[in-house]
Amino acid sequence: MQAGLRYGAPFAVGVALLAAWQAAVTALDVPVYLVPSPLTVLATLHRDWALLSRSLAFTLVVTLAALALAVLIGVATAFLFVQSRIVEASFFPYAVLLQVTPIVAIAPLIIIWVKDTRIALVLCAGIVALFPIVSNTTLGLRSVDPGLLELFRLYGAGRWQTLVRLRVPSALPYFFAGLRVSAGLALIGAVVAEFVAGTGGSVSGLAYQILLSGLQLNIPRLFAALFLIAATGIVLSLATALAARIALRRWHASEQEPQ
Repeated sequence: MQAGLRYGAPFAVGVALLAAWQAAVTALDVPVYLVPSPLTVLATLHRDWALLSRSLAFTLVVTLAALALAVLIGVATAFLFVQSRIVEASFFPYAVLLQVTPIVAIAPLIIIWVKDTRIALVLCAGIVALFPIVSNTTLGLRSVDPGLLELFRLYGAGRWQTLVRLRVPSALPYFFAGLRVSAGLALIGAVVAEFVAGTGGSVSGLAYQILLSGLQLNIPRLFAALFLIAATGIVLSLATALAARIALRRWHASEQEPQ
């Protein structure tokens, strides 16, 4: 019942919105170059799938690579922060600085400095996705039960044993919450970075198809590319939620079904 409500309700709302969109466009006779109907977008997606699928693969590779980079650096940074309050106080503001700096302001510099376009895009998207991993994992590593921490000290557990056996399990729910946010931010960062880079030719993602379709007034293809970006974001969110459920369902209340 809970699973059916969780997935069925959003699906029903989506179908209703698409039906309303189709009815409004048909009733008002809106030109296709302004707002195409969902059926037109679907037909365009089928017709241009060879082109759009290659762009989708490129954007997805950049997004996943950026997310992996953010997880690797973010978790390592959180482990470093939890070892020393001085280190955290000294370097955490710079993590915040990366978060609040608009990627469109620094992406041109990264693209100029890094000759390989793919690597430059991964770096840009990774910067966008980094902060939620750092902040959530650091918070989780510090949010341990004081009684359990004192018990570990009482039994003579070392710093490494305390980290692996107590702090890491306690931090997992926080980590997965940050991962879910970072997955969406990695996709946004990849798209924005490609808008700035303006890549084309054999190295082009969905953002380039949106730019090119807008210049050519091919609005149905533009909407088809937007649909693929939105669908990719939904899949990433579901994948991270599934990973959290698999990792936490046996012992953490956040992923257990209510009785």
